[in-house]
Amino acid sequence: MIALGSDHGGYDLKEVVRKYFDKKGIAYKDFGTFSSESVDYPDFALMVAEAVISGECDRGILICGTGIGISIAANKVPGIRAANCSDVFSAKYAKEHNNANILCMGGRVIGPGLALMIVDEWLNAEFQGGRHQKRLDKIKDIEKKYGR
Repeated sequence: MIALGSDHGGYDLKEVVRKYFDKKGIAYKDFGTFSSESVDYPDFALMVAEAVISGECDRGILICGTGIGISIAANKVPGIRAANCSDVFSAKYAKEHNNANILCMGGRVIGPGLALMIVDEWLNAEFQGGRHQKRLDKIKDIEKKYGR
């Protein structure tokens, strides 16, 4: 199951992704927001990140205006590897090389067609392990060094 969340700046694009999941039969849990009324992106980043880390959801998608703020907030949760992607190539390698467990996008940066291509690429990519796992282990060491 995919955890889905956004702030007001990403609400419209989140709705596009949500409807796409409905059409494709992809299981998800929508953590909101549920309107374009102003809200704070860290609240939704935390809900989605905690759902991923707890195992309630396998991975997550977060959307704010640029994808930047919401990815910064999500990455504060130990074990989260949130990648802000605005192109298909980055989405593929975010999963294959970095095992990104949350995809972030900017609702004011990319259009719906590109966003769905990014989502598809990220969902269909698989972590390659090998030399990339060694690098993820180093990221874990950084988290441990700083008590995260």
